[in-house]
Amino acid sequence: MDQLKKTIENSRKIVIKIGSNVLSDENGTVNKSVMHNIVEQVNDLIKMGKQVILVSSGAGICGVGAINKWSRRGDINYKQALCAIGQVELMMAYKEYFADYGIHVAQILLTRDDFDDHHRTLNIRNAMFTLIDEGVVPVINENDSVSVDEIKIGDNDTLAALTAALWNADLLIVLSDIDGVFDKDPKANKDAKLIELVQNAEALEESIDIGEKSSFGTGGIATKIEAAAKVNKFGIPMLLLNGSKQDIIRDGLAGEAKGTLFVSSIAR
Repeated sequence: MDQLKKTIENSRKIVIKIGSNVLSDENGTVNKSVMHNIVEQVNDLIKMGKQVILVSSGAGICGVGAINKWSRRGDINYKQALCAIGQVELMMAYKEYFADYGIHVAQILLTRDDFDDHHRTLNIRNAMFTLIDEGVVPVINENDSVSVDEIKIGDNDTLAALTAALWNADLLIVLSDIDGVFDKDPKANKDAKLIELVQNAEALEESIDIGEKSSFGTGGIATKIEAAAKVNKFGIPMLLLNGSKQDIIRDGLAGEAKGTLFVSSIAR
């Protein structure tokens, strides 16, 4: 899709959200080959002169990978403890893979309160700009170990949208385990058709079958459409791609990938 290719090419400041189902294999543990391939593609973007911020899920699955004996415990304390352990594992992996290209990473953990307080928001923005200016890739996640319902953002699609708006990004790329938005649930309907271009995200949710949320993540297609509506209000396009497919961003730049592009009518 030419417009998909041009959107990536013309964007300098890019936020990439990586979903839990992208980073996990069929057993619910970390798929390191997929993770490394994403890092390779981020390095490609940086070599092109683009700036990248990652919003990465995966602390929970990394925690299960480290201490599997807690995986079936439903108690919130254990879930938060798994995320605390897994966040270390997640950042160690990013540090290792980006180091292959001489790139440093930085961790930023946030809650809803951080976006509701002007001083905190300013500090986050300053930290992001400083890291980017110094060639460091920020890796942002929700602070699941301390988040309770009152301060929880809830899903990283929303977190990515908030980050893109705060940083005044040129593009938000959401890497999920689906090829994009379909006119009906593709898991239940073989004749479902991919919607490649969306010009009104708010109206879309009411007109399609959004299906169910993912098994490992906290969001589903509904949260992705909501994230698109949020960033489109700031004139920021959003691209939904299947991050489980190798070289999906490279293919997008080559004009060989398909996904759903949400565009805004607001001029920037």
